Amino acid sequence: MPKKRSPANTGLRQLGKPVALPARPDDALLERVPNPHPDARYVVRFSAPEFTSLCPITGQPDFAHLVIDYVPSRWLVESKSLKLYLGSFRNHGAFHEDCTVAIGQRLVQLLRPKWLRIGGYWYPRGGMPIDVFWQTAAPPRGVWIPEQGVAGYRGRG
Repeated sequence: MPKKRSPANTGLRQLGKPVALPARPDDALLERVPNPHPDARYVVRFSAPEFTSLCPITGQPDFAHLVIDYVPSRWLVESKSLKLYLGSFRNHGAFHEDCTVAIGQRLVQLLRPKWLRIGGYWYPRGGMPIDVFWQTAAPPRGVWIPEQGVAGYRGRG
């Protein structure tokens, strides 16, 4: 069994310390930790039901429920750094598609997972919700990947 590492000896710069919300996604420090089970095939899921960003044209707030699933390889994303990264979009102007895909691509760059998908379930503005889905490739064989469980927007009907 691999030796367990404590946060003190992993080189993490944010865990266990007060950290201000980054002003922009490019300023956010996404951190990773070694996967204690790199040979196991399993899914890690993060749900962010209160994700916010800004419309790049009007400056109005946009809201989404993000679901990120990945099959790790050597690395896991450190969850506090992910929360800070996602929070950095709060004052960031970008279209729904750009936010969703950019988050997925940045995680892939950091983690080099066996597989990753992100679902961006955006709440409507102007009467139309926009859902954005991105993944790296077909899911690995033999891995149970549950549905994301976010219902399509139905409004009041």
